[in-house]
Amino acid sequence: MKKFTFKILWLDSNVAIAIDHVIGKKISPLTSYFFWPRNDAWEQLKTELDSKPWIPESEKINLLNKATEIINFWQEKGKNKSLNEAQKKFPEFIFAGTN
Repeated sequence: MKKFTFKILWLDSNVAIAIDHVIGKKISPLTSYFFWPRNDAWEQLKTELDSKPWIPESEKINLLNKATEIINFWQEKGKNKSLNEAQKKFPEFIFAGTN
């Protein structure tokens, strides 16, 4: 059972990433949204995760690796790819967006 999921805002000029904590069938926000490339979303996520000592280091690494995948996909494809295509690439995450 997964403990965390991503919420992603797929926008034309930014991608925003937030992490939610999954507890049973309930989802609780763990972080606010961090925007790329407006800010260094990866570094902000790392700082936020590091402030939560109850999250195992291996889980933090996994979450940051996933955030990297999302950012890289947006950078490479985001401006040319629709929200639907992003959802197909990352079906386990929650998406919202404008395109």
